[in-house]
Amino acid sequence: MSRKAHGQIRRSQVITTYGPGALIDLPAHSAIVGGLETWPKPGDLEEIVEPRLARKLEAMTGIRAPGLYAPPPDPSDPREPARGIGAWRFPEWSVVQDEGGAEDRERSRRLVHRKALDERGRFDGRAVVATRFVRACPRGHVDDLDWRRFAHGPEDTCQRQLWLDERGTSGDLAELVVRCECGKQRSLYEATLLETNPLGTCRGERPWLGKKAREECNQPSRLLIRTASNAYFPQVVSVLSLPERASAVEAAVAELWDDLQIVEDAADLAFLKKKPRIAEKLAHFGEKEVLDTIERRKSGAPTERPVKQAELDAILAVPEGFGEDVPVDPNFHARRLPDGVWRRSGRSEGIDAVIQLHRLREVMALVGFTRLEAVMPDIHGEYETDVERAQIAFEPTWFPAVENRGEGVFVKLRAETVERWLTRTAVKRRLDSLAAGHERWTAHRKSQRPFPGGPYVLLHTLSHLLIQSLAMRCGYPASSIRERIYADAEAGRFGILLYTGSPDAEGTLGGLVQQARHLEDHLAQALRTNALCSNDPICSQHEPGASMEARWLHGAACHACALVAETSCEMRNDYLDRALVVPVLGTPDAAFFPAE
Repeated sequence: MSRKAHGQIRRSQVITTYGPGALIDLPAHSAIVGGLETWPKPGDLEEIVEPRLARKLEAMTGIRAPGLYAPPPDPSDPREPARGIGAWRFPEWSVVQDEGGAEDRERSRRLVHRKALDERGRFDGRAVVATRFVRACPRGHVDDLDWRRFAHGPEDTCQRQLWLDERGTSGDLAELVVRCECGKQRSLYEATLLETNPLGTCRGERPWLGKKAREECNQPSRLLIRTASNAYFPQVVSVLSLPERASAVEAAVAELWDDLQIVEDAADLAFLKKKPRIAEKLAHFGEKEVLDTIERRKSGAPTERPVKQAELDAILAVPEGFGEDVPVDPNFHARRLPDGVWRRSGRSEGIDAVIQLHRLREVMALVGFTRLEAVMPDIHGEYETDVERAQIAFEPTWFPAVENRGEGVFVKLRAETVERWLTRTAVKRRLDSLAAGHERWTAHRKSQRPFPGGPYVLLHTLSHLLIQSLAMRCGYPASSIRERIYADAEAGRFGILLYTGSPDAEGTLGGLVQQARHLEDHLAQALRTNALCSNDPICSQHEPGASMEARWLHGAACHACALVAETSCEMRNDYLDRALVVPVLGTPDAAFFPAE
C-alpha cells in the first residue's frame, strides 16, 4: 500500500516508541507494528557495525553473532518504491460513529466486529473507529476483549447486538457500560478488578507476528487502553562507541602471560614490573585493571564486562587538553579540561574532573518489549537475566538499531569526598529511608533488583539538576539532553555523562560541550534553584517508605523540581532525592554540596 495510507515515523522512533508490537494510530486505521518478518530483508537495509553491542546482545539472547540493521529510510525520490515496515490492523472490534441513544443515556454506540463491516470499512454506511480498549498481559501479549463474554459471562451464548454506553462526559471507566440488546450489561470499570479475573486468562496472542503466533500463557488478562503510556515498554540496549581499552589490556597481558601467570597480588605484579620489558608494556594501565584481567584469564571467565564499566575506563583514560587537535577516531574524541579553565571557586570541591566529549557515537538496539510494567536495566546498564520479554520476531537473527552522533560533558566526582559523605549520620538516615521505599517497591513488583546505593541516587539527582541548568544556555532543549550515570562503588569511580546526539547528522554543533568551561556556574544555578521547590514542604518531607501514593523510589523529588523528560532519564525518573545534593526543608544536613 502507499505510504499515505499507512503513515510515517522517524527511524529512531522505531527503536524507542514504535517498534514491533507497538500499537499505533495511522491516518486511516489503527494497527500494530509487524515483527521483523515484515521488514525488508537485511541485505536491503543499512548495516550498523558495533562489535561490543553485538557481543552484549549475544550474551543476553543466546543468538550467535547477531546483526544490527537500521530501519528502512524514507526514499528521497517519490518515484522509488517504498520499502517500509509491515503493520497489521488491530484491534478487530470497532464502535460505530454518530449513533443515537435513549433519553437516559448521554451516548450509545454499537460495538461491531471487523467481519460485520462492508468493503469500505463501514457499518450500514456509517464510519467506525477502532475501540480504544484491548486486553494484555505483562509478557507483551495483546488481544481484543471478548466483549460478549464480558457482558454475559463465560457460559452465555447470546449473539445479539452489543452497545457501548457513555453515561457521562468524563470518559471515566465507571461511566462506560457494555450493554447487550438482551438486557445484560456490565460496567467497564469491572474489567480492572483483577481479583475476579473479569477478562479471563491471557490467550498468548501475538498479532504483530501474524495470526498463527499464539503461545502458551497462564497470566490473567488486564484491561489496556491502546494509546496509554503503559501499552509498550521497549527494551533498548545502548553502548557508546569508545576505544576498546579492555582489549588493549587483554592483549598486553596475553603477550606477557609467561611471566604474569604467577601473579597472585599487587606485590607480585610490582616485583615483575622491575623488568623493563614488562614495565613498558603495562605502563599505560592501572594496577587494578591489570590484576582483574589476570584473574579473569586464570579463571576462564568471559572477558566481556558491563557496558558502563568499559565506557568509564575509556572516558577516564583520555589525555588533558582543549580538544583542538585533529581527531583520529571519527566516533570518539575527548579531552580532560584543565582545572584552571573551569574551576574558579571552592563550591566545586567535590568535583574531581570535567571532560569534554567533542565527538561521540551511541548505538541503540531493540531486543524486545513488555506491556503494563516496564523493565529497566540496572545501574550498570545490564538487564536482569530472568526477564521475560516479548519477541520481535519468530526466530530473530538480527536486531533493529540506530546510531546517534553528538557531543557531551562528563563530570567526575571526587571519590574521597563521596566516601566521607557516606559516613555521615544524616546521610545514612536518609539512605535508610530511601532503601525502605525500595523494599516496598520490590515487594509490589516482585523484583530482585538491589537498592542502587547512595552514590547512584546522588549522581542521578545531580544529573537531572544539571540538565535543567544546561538547557537554559547550551541551545538544546532539556528533552534532547540525555544522561548516563556511572556509579562504580567497588573501584571508587563516580561520574555523570550528559550528552546529545542526532541520528540524521554527522554530529552536533558544540553548544553543549562548550558549557563544560562554565560548569561551576551551572552547578551554582542548579543548587540555588533546587534548594526550594514550589511544592515544598510537601516535596521535601516526602518519606519513600511511607508513601501513600506509591512513590516509593522518590525522596525530595517531584515534577516541579527534579523530574525531567523520560527521553532524558536512564531510569524512568526513579531514585531521585534533592536532599542528597542540596540542603532542603526538613533535611538540611544530608547534602553532598554544602549550603552557601
